[in-house]
Amino acid sequence: MGRRLRYGVLGHPLAHSQSPALFAERFQKQNLLSCTYERFERPSLEGIADWLKMEGAHATAPLCGLNITIPFKQSIIPYLAELTPEALSVGAVNAIKPAASGWHGHNTDVEGFLKSLRPFLRSEHERALILGSGGAAAAVRFGLQSLGVEVIHITRSPIDWRAFRYEDLNAEAVKHFKLIVNCTPVGTYPEINACLPFPWEGVGPGHLVVDLVYNPPRTRFLEQAQSAGAETLNGKDMLIAQADSAWNWWNSQD
Repeated sequence: MGRRLRYGVLGHPLAHSQSPALFAERFQKQNLLSCTYERFERPSLEGIADWLKMEGAHATAPLCGLNITIPFKQSIIPYLAELTPEALSVGAVNAIKPAASGWHGHNTDVEGFLKSLRPFLRSEHERALILGSGGAAAAVRFGLQSLGVEVIHITRSPIDWRAFRYEDLNAEAVKHFKLIVNCTPVGTYPEINACLPFPWEGVGPGHLVVDLVYNPPRTRFLEQAQSAGAETLNGKDMLIAQADSAWNWWNSQD
């Protein structure tokens, strides 16, 4: 059989992650018996440089690629030797792989998000509210701006991008932003009853509300949006699309 080829996801927490099941299904369908996919949960990146060097050079079971998720999509960048143009443009990575010069970083979130969103986009989605300011929010912002969509972030703290605070957001403003994307982990399993504060009276049938959370498939945020009459979309299609792109990149010569 040869060497065991290991892949995985690095983040915290990871109990909700469906990536291991997704890749296990891929390995089974493609008869990739030497491949495994693991959860690598770490509360911080302390010691990560030595860990990556050791795992990438493992003699019998090398670590061949990692998905990077919350909260490390931006903070892991200083530990990488090189970034792809996509990762540089976004300022965040969600996939890394070992190379002769060290670990390289890539961003497949933009491609995954746009692939999942395009079937639902309409002409009225010319302005968007992005909830959050982390790595996923950066990818969504970059993707939407590449389509010519005007973007404003909603955050708890001041950021460099154009943004409102949650307490300053009102229903009248929401009426003018027909696309709303939650890029925070609020509502993710096991905290399924959690929901961001939002002026739902400003949401109606003309809105498309996206929640990048996929576990559970229908968050409280999406339930509230649906009750207000909006069209809704969760993050499962994005998860699948970005995973496909990451797999192709891990196994390319780039």
